[in-house]
Amino acid sequence: MSRQARQRRHRHNHGGGARILLVGGGVFVTALIVGAIAAVGYVLHVAQSAPTLETLRPLVGGGSSQVFAANGTRLGFIQAGQLLSPVSWSEIPEDLKNATIAIEDQRFYQNDGVDVTGIFRSAVKDITHGEALQGGSTITMQLVRNLYLGGDQHTLKQKIVEAKLAIEYNEHHSKRSILTSYLNSVPYGTVGGQTTLGVQAAARVFFDKSASQLDLEQSALLAGLPQAPSQYNPFLYPAAARQRRNEVLAKMAELHYISGAEASATERAPLEVKAGNYYSQRSEPFFFEYVREQLLHRYGRNTVEQGGLKVYTTIDLNMQREARKAIEDVLDEPEDPASAIVTINPSNGDIETMAESESYEQSQYNLAADGHRQPGSTFKAIDLAEALSRGIDPNTTYYLSHTLQPGWLTGYPTYEVKTFEGTSLNKSISLVNATLTSDNTVYAQLAADLGEQSITQMAYKMGVTTHLSSYPAEALGGLTLGVTPLEMAVVYATLADGGWRNTPIAITKVVFPDGHVDSSWGQPHRVKVLSNGITAEETSILHDNVLSGTATRSAIDCPTAAKTGTTSELVDAWLDGYTPHYSTVVWMGYPNKRVSMTDVHGEPQQGGYLPAEIWHAYMAAVTEGQKCTEFLPATEPLIYQPFFSKFQTTAPLEQSGENEEAKHRKKKNKNGEEKKPQRSTHPAQGGGPTGVGGRGPNPGAGAPPRETATPTPAPEPREPTTPAPAAKPGPAVSPTGGAEPHQ
Repeated sequence: MSRQARQRRHRHNHGGGARILLVGGGVFVTALIVGAIAAVGYVLHVAQSAPTLETLRPLVGGGSSQVFAANGTRLGFIQAGQLLSPVSWSEIPEDLKNATIAIEDQRFYQNDGVDVTGIFRSAVKDITHGEALQGGSTITMQLVRNLYLGGDQHTLKQKIVEAKLAIEYNEHHSKRSILTSYLNSVPYGTVGGQTTLGVQAAARVFFDKSASQLDLEQSALLAGLPQAPSQYNPFLYPAAARQRRNEVLAKMAELHYISGAEASATERAPLEVKAGNYYSQRSEPFFFEYVREQLLHRYGRNTVEQGGLKVYTTIDLNMQREARKAIEDVLDEPEDPASAIVTINPSNGDIETMAESESYEQSQYNLAADGHRQPGSTFKAIDLAEALSRGIDPNTTYYLSHTLQPGWLTGYPTYEVKTFEGTSLNKSISLVNATLTSDNTVYAQLAADLGEQSITQMAYKMGVTTHLSSYPAEALGGLTLGVTPLEMAVVYATLADGGWRNTPIAITKVVFPDGHVDSSWGQPHRVKVLSNGITAEETSILHDNVLSGTATRSAIDCPTAAKTGTTSELVDAWLDGYTPHYSTVVWMGYPNKRVSMTDVHGEPQQGGYLPAEIWHAYMAAVTEGQKCTEFLPATEPLIYQPFFSKFQTTAPLEQSGENEEAKHRKKKNKNGEEKKPQRSTHPAQGGGPTGVGGRGPNPGAGAPPRETATPTPAPEPREPTTPAPAAKPGPAVSPTGGAEPHQ
């Protein structure tokens, strides 16, 4: 090959390589440009399609909701999956602020909400690995994620959205506001299934103290947790937590927040962790749960658990203590039955006491509010109210007290009613005397004359909310489903307040984080269902029952009115009573099984025995130091009407004229109002001018008169043979479907 040919080949080969490089370089540059344009386009597309702050709603609630007693004492926090208690800037230690900035966003005060260098580093990693492995998130970006976006998805798209929102957020908030919000919302870890959000919750959970009390080493430990809360959990991984804390201290020294010597000294300090129970502590747990259920019903779970509510209630802690003390002092033996006490303010329905002997750790069942039990003869107060509302004179209306054999009531061929222990007076007695002796046979006949449906409607009017079936035995307290002590407290409060029925109130107001107050909770809901002439007459009779009837052991130094109740086989025992200012119900029995109280403290139990003593001990303590108040006189006249019925009898020969009590009740005072008889002091009780005895049951008084009982009443023909089983501990029910006999 000639020299010229070789030169032409060389120029050709050299020129080809250069052209390849040139073309390749052009392609590369073009690719970079196209890629850059594509990247910019992608970023712009994501940013433009991202929502604005004004269209987003915060995911983090106002904090853990709190419940307070009537005197402002905190009962506890409503439990939730997240714990949060926001605090102000001044309550956060400077060390914690500086430690957080040092480890999370050292250029926090200089940037506009975004660290461009960090974002670029994340973008490179995202391109090469397919996901954002580097953080690159500033405090502001983390804040908008926590507040508005939820969890970190570790994608470039979310980083772009966070950056866009962070810039917008930074434009409208000061650095102080941003850092405060961040420290009040960042997750610090999960303990016991509950995630701690914010420094206050973290300080309470990890150190059992408030955030304002944190020292340098504790602040550094908390500042290091948000990067990997599970990995650095000091309770589970103390070595990793300590290493992370020391990294924070070193960074603080590097940025001159602390000196190197201070960092070195602090690195040698222990973790100082201490598990706190600040959020799990609760007082009055049964009432607390009752309140929580009411809140859930109105507001929903999310608002109740994370709405930062401050819930103020009616519960009186002093009365709660006195109630439990009364139960403990009377039922002081290991095998004693349980007891529950409810007190309602008759004037407005406020629940002031809801206590029981059961431990919440042993059973979460609220006997006072949810325990449906047979009320026994306490239900006769409803029968009597219905009779009085018909104009029936209880002093001059008589029934024959005798065993009612099967077949006595048309339509109920097996329904039999007896007096206590099968005894029978076999004589006519007035409704007043039948009340004082709690005679079932008289009240069974009265109910038959009044009509079962009318008794049911009166029960609803006075405060019973559980379904009733209008069976004959219900007039004697033989209910298929039973009633709760709370319901019966409402019934007797209606009598105490002159015929006004109040809806029970447990919550007075709810305060929201923004200052809004829902005060509708505490507004009384009152309905006039009886005249005060009716309630005054019934109160007079039930006051007599305290003086000389079945409720003598309940007597205190001030005027009271009460009715006892005992179910068949001595399974449930009640004392339901009231003063002008308190309606109190005491129930006693075994909540989870049917046990006859035939030998409790050496005697068979009835409502007039230990329940009456509990009522006495509790109400004597509650009213101690208070001035006694007389029951208000009637201002609405009670006009008696002639009453003719199937089972009513005439007065016995020796009582054919008006008895002395009836004469007293007929006398008129100067104003033309019916004059109540002067109450004489009960001979066994002693006492002051009210005629109500001393502070303790008088040994000389002996046992109060026994209540009467009936055997199992027959069901209506349409009644099912076996009622549906109760989902919770409830009433004792006859296998025939009718309620068991009551006293």
